[in-house]
Amino acid sequence: VQLQASGGGLVQAGGSLRLACAASGRALSNYAMGWFRQAPGKERVFVAAISWTGLYTNLADSVKGRFTISRDNAKNTGYLQMNGLKPEDTAVYYCAARPYTSGTSSNPGDYNYWGQGTLVTVSS
Repeated sequence: VQLQASGGGLVQAGGSLRLACAASGRALSNYAMGWFRQAPGKERVFVAAISWTGLYTNLADSVKGRFTISRDNAKNTGYLQMNGLKPEDTAVYYCAARPYTSGTSSNPGDYNYWGQGTLVTVSS
């Protein structure tokens, strides 16, 4: 499966963005999805994950109450709704997929497929 992340941009603190991760090549319904981010000079860290059915989700503590992960398997697309953005949310955001699992792993090593990343910049 190929993944294409989009929706990043420049937003003021307190604003919102919705990232999308479009899949091609295979049906996204066969994959659990995750979002990770990488700030300049830092390692890639977990943001959110959703099981292949969408029944289970997992969010990093730093984004709970502000971010929501969802998916629309009919559109072969996953989403990350980001509200209440903070300057520390500034990073390149990557979507990832792993096949045939109801898990919501926060370990990037568990994901087999990655999108190219989309930059989110939050100004103070």
